[in-house]
Amino acid sequence: MKHKWWTISLFIIIILSQTSSTISIVIPTLKDNDDMQEKFYKEYENNWYLQTKNLKNIEFQNTLTFASKDIHLYEKNQIMFESFSRSTDGVMNCSWPMCLHDIHHTAQSQYSTANNTGVEKWRFRTIGDGDIESGAVIDKNGTIYFGSLGSDRRLTALNQNGTLKWAYQTGGLVWSDPAITENGTIYFGSWDDYLYGMYPNGAVKWRFNAGTDLASSPAIADDGTIYFGGFNGYIYAVNPNGTKRWWYPTGNHIVSDPAIGNDGTVYIGSGDYYVYALYPNGTFRWRFGTAADIKGSPSIAPDGTIYVPSFDGYLYALYPNGTMKWRASTGNSVAARSAAIASDGTLYVGTEILRAFYPNNGTLKWICDVGGDVYGCSPAISSDGTIYVSAGASLVAVSPDGTVRWKKQITDVHARSSPCIGEDGTVYVGSTNGVNEWYGILHAFGSGEPKKIEIQQPEPGRLYLFSLDMGRTLLGNTVIIGSVKVKVQVYSEDQIESVHFYVDGTDQYNVTKPPYEWNMNHRYGKLFPLKHTITVTGFYKGGCSWSESIDVMYFHFF
Repeated sequence: MKHKWWTISLFIIIILSQTSSTISIVIPTLKDNDDMQEKFYKEYENNWYLQTKNLKNIEFQNTLTFASKDIHLYEKNQIMFESFSRSTDGVMNCSWPMCLHDIHHTAQSQYSTANNTGVEKWRFRTIGDGDIESGAVIDKNGTIYFGSLGSDRRLTALNQNGTLKWAYQTGGLVWSDPAITENGTIYFGSWDDYLYGMYPNGAVKWRFNAGTDLASSPAIADDGTIYFGGFNGYIYAVNPNGTKRWWYPTGNHIVSDPAIGNDGTVYIGSGDYYVYALYPNGTFRWRFGTAADIKGSPSIAPDGTIYVPSFDGYLYALYPNGTMKWRASTGNSVAARSAAIASDGTLYVGTEILRAFYPNNGTLKWICDVGGDVYGCSPAISSDGTIYVSAGASLVAVSPDGTVRWKKQITDVHARSSPCIGEDGTVYVGSTNGVNEWYGILHAFGSGEPKKIEIQQPEPGRLYLFSLDMGRTLLGNTVIIGSVKVKVQVYSEDQIESVHFYVDGTDQYNVTKPPYEWNMNHRYGKLFPLKHTITVTGFYKGGCSWSESIDVMYFHFF
């Protein structure tokens, strides 16, 4: 009788596995659903779709034409100014010290990636749950700094080999790209209203309370002044000691990142549809109006031309006096974050595709289908001309002629972090991963053998009956009945310290030498639900780790 019940139950489980990927009811939840701050972030900051309601009868405005209106604006928005004995503490001379590489926002590296074959050398998972949507920066010692969202909310510092150096948790989301001074001080903004100044060892040097959420990435002038925008619509200038120098109000939220001209002029976009030009002392120079929000970042060419993308679907080229040189369409669905400027002047703009524009008149040079939207992030250019861009779920390398050099999927969700380039040609980029619990990964792509592990068995979409591979399942789900041997391929084996096997996040077994495998052969938790996640993590010397997971339908009575 007992044997008959086992046979009937086994038959039912096999039938269920072929007709349904799970018999449990899963109620999806939003991460940090009760956090109004992150809800607002999702609604405004993470929306990079074009605003089409204002695109008819566009009237371009700048201060030279509408003087009376601008005087009214200046009188209404009085500048609050504090005198300060200025010091020299400019941006660090290194491979990638700030948002979009430099104060002009060219996103152009001085280092070659000709030998970068797209091997994922290592990956680092955030300490807590949280996306990585900001771009990373790199100091002259090779230390990599990046921010995270969600519950992680840290500025994290990694060694060049991908191991943790330190991490500092703030009280809010860290979306802004950090910026590094020549003496190693790191500046970044958080959604806890503070601009932070950090020592290279991770200690807080000072905090400046802006009184508003900060998503704008700071820019550092040659004299050490730090410029950034606030969600309250103000443009801020802060001294190197963390005191306010001046602030200037615009008409709406600012998430745009400021760029600085050779003469010290500060350029920044606002949600009031204008790009602003301010003198270094905070006085108004000019503004130029588009037909929608300017959440993207201005970039400045060597001849002084300012390139600004708008949510009206255009890239604007402006003369240094604020008048329009030309404008070019950037597509019909997604807004651009910025225009990366190559050494020959070519402009690279990512939206639903990657576009290259000639700088003299804005005509299209070529287009490249990169396999997904370039959403809220910017391209990076190496000295050999290769363009790197996060598109859809992948990091894509594009040759200067517009052909794809290589493409590496880095997530099943989305990649919205702007890539950056290290001195050795390594390309760093963040991603968002997970299903119900979100986490971020910083990836390092270069050449050589990677520090990674791969699950070789069980294979996705196959049925295993008491360790025997019975072939593919009808619905493509992975089904295990009785037992299975979990087998792992380890790369850079001389650097591995241990391999751990987890079921639903609980460590079940670990091994320190080959063969790297484990016999999964008993029930985990209750009989139902049948769905479980097998995760294998390889821990390497120095603290670097690599994890892979597979979801399975698993049935075992005992």
